This record gives sequence, C-alpha cells and structure tokens, in this order.
Amino acid sequence: MTVIDEVLEANEIYARTHELRPLGLKTGDAHIIRNAGGIVTDDSLRSLLVSHYLLETQEFMVINHTDCGLMHATEQELRTRIQNRAGTAAVAPAFFYAFQNIEENVQHQLQKLRTHPWIPREVAVRGFVYDVVSGRLREIKAF
Repeated sequence: MTVIDEVLEANEIYARTHELRPLGLKTGDAHIIRNAGGIVTDDSLRSLLVSHYLLETQEFMVINHTDCGLMHATEQELRTRIQNRAGTAAVAPAFFYAFQNIEENVQHQLQKLRTHPWIPREVAVRGFVYDVVSGRLREIKAF
C-alpha cells in the first residue's frame, strides 16, 4: 500500500463522521498558500491578489517555521544534489530560495508584499515564525 493509498483510507474513515462545523471563519476569510520556505513566488503572489481582489481578503499572514529544510543547504548545494540524483540538469526552477536566517527570510517576504503596487497599503501584511517544538507563533517585524 502506498502512502497516498493510506491517506485515502484514512480519509474514508474520517469522512464517515465528518460534519461541517462553524469555526469562526467564513468562506474566503482564510486562504492557505503553502510552499517550501514560505516564499512569495509569482504564483503565491498571484493567489494572494486573486484572494484580495475577488474575495476581499484584507490581511496577509506570512508564516515560516523553525528547522525548515531550506535552511540546511545553499542554492548551489540543492541544485547539485538534485542534478546528481536526477542524473541531468534542468533550467527550471531557476531558484530554490534557500536561506540561512529565518527572521531575515520572513522580512524579505514581507518586503515583497508591502512594496508590490497591486497590494493596497490598507491590507495588513504581517510575518511570523512558527516554532515546531513549542507550537508558538512569534511575530517578525519588517526591516
């Protein structure tokens, strides 16, 4: 049985007793856009703009987490590792956005959002680091 098969089996068991319950959020209140490193890429930016302009989302929350895998290698180390395992080079992705300092990474992502001309100043843009050991969110202030 593959891991995906296990997920489907667990979902079937879950779905038998699932019921839609109010959580204090309405449709469109929260959109989760997840990628490796919590990076504001063109695609995540596209999703945030759709969320704001079509669904009127008024707050963006960037969350990185401690012990992120992208903190453990440089761009070149990642590219070399992947090329060696795949046995070939590729032109995309152009960058993996590896980083060493999680606070600086969050600050850079906040800067990308706050300086984008299509994100209105009144949209709240805040950044956090989630500590995987304690479970707590710590706010990171912009530069």
